Amino acid sequence: MTQRRINHKSYHFYNNLTVFVFNSILLQIENLSLVITFVPMTENLLRRHYLVSFILLMTVSVFAQDIHFSQFYQSPLNLNPALTGVMRANQRFVANYRNQWASALGANAYNTYSASYDQKIQVGTYDYFGIGGSLWGDVAGASRFGSTSGRISASFSYYLNGGFNSAHYLTVGTDVGIVQRRVRVGDLRWPSQHTNGVFDVNAGAAEIINENNFIYPDLSVGLMWFSILDQRNSFYAGIAAAHVNEPNVSFFNDTPANPSESDARNLYRRFTFHAGGEFGLTETIGLLPGLVVLLQGPHRQYNAGTSFRFDLGNDNGEAFQVGVWTRIGTQDGGGLHSDALIFSTKFDTARYGLGFSYDFTTSAFRQAGTANGSFEFSVTYLISRDDRRKYWYPKVHS
Repeated sequence: MTQRRINHKSYHFYNNLTVFVFNSILLQIENLSLVITFVPMTENLLRRHYLVSFILLMTVSVFAQDIHFSQFYQSPLNLNPALTGVMRANQRFVANYRNQWASALGANAYNTYSASYDQKIQVGTYDYFGIGGSLWGDVAGASRFGSTSGRISASFSYYLNGGFNSAHYLTVGTDVGIVQRRVRVGDLRWPSQHTNGVFDVNAGAAEIINENNFIYPDLSVGLMWFSILDQRNSFYAGIAAAHVNEPNVSFFNDTPANPSESDARNLYRRFTFHAGGEFGLTETIGLLPGLVVLLQGPHRQYNAGTSFRFDLGNDNGEAFQVGVWTRIGTQDGGGLHSDALIFSTKFDTARYGLGFSYDFTTSAFRQAGTANGSFEFSVTYLISRDDRRKYWYPKVHS
């Protein structure tokens, strides 16, 4: 079956280790400072100075993380740090929850949550900074193996050109975080505890895990370009790199005898390519296609599809969306296979957005049960002021 995460190399805890954990995290971030020398300059020179300074800042010690949502468009800070502050409002709260494979795993199903806040700060006439923070957790299996992370993010959006209801922007972003990983060793089952294929609950395990709870820093950076043609038509494209520092995520803290083994303990860098937009078909119907490509070591994952947006034609900005998406991934032994068919819905108002989606498993894992799949909820709350630039945002989400 397709791996649930493509974000790390396989660590085989033998037989029945069901993966991934939830735990609390300490947010221990060093202060980031951007020092700008004040010299006489025009507004354009100052804007270029901001952009170059922010790109240079992204090369300093910054850290990141990753999780998996089918509604990737509803989790902007997890998709690309360059999306921090890119919105049709001034402040944004987003919450996501995912439950995966509950019919097969029961109480040990995969559970993922994420909560984030970000805002934009005007710089000069057209540019703006974005700042934000997020917390996410992931837990699954009888051993409660998983991760919890807290992070802060920042971006700078550089105005290229445009008109009253149009704009073209280049945005750079980065985020900083630490991740805590944990497993309940006492709930693991090891080969040494089996006799003739039968598990002996009283048998002691010969295998030893040196670290069952540890934290590590992580780094991500991102770049995005978007164009707003008018209030109903826009498109965007972005790229992000996560795990730039390739942290060691092994539960075994001993030094490998073979130096080449150390590479197997480090997280592969993950590269994300994403694109999409909104295109008005009529005065009240819009098309919102999207594409995400994840590349990490030997693993590949492709999410693509579209939603249709139906404006309800009132002053509250109410609209309804329905969409169909597909996810394709790599499989053991090479090659690609279909992993899931995703149906999504969403209801919007001027301030709120409520989304729901369900993944119908299309891989071989569907044999575990006819109802075996995943569901997600998302909630968005926007705070805005009367500003014509509220239209200057790509429809990565609403």
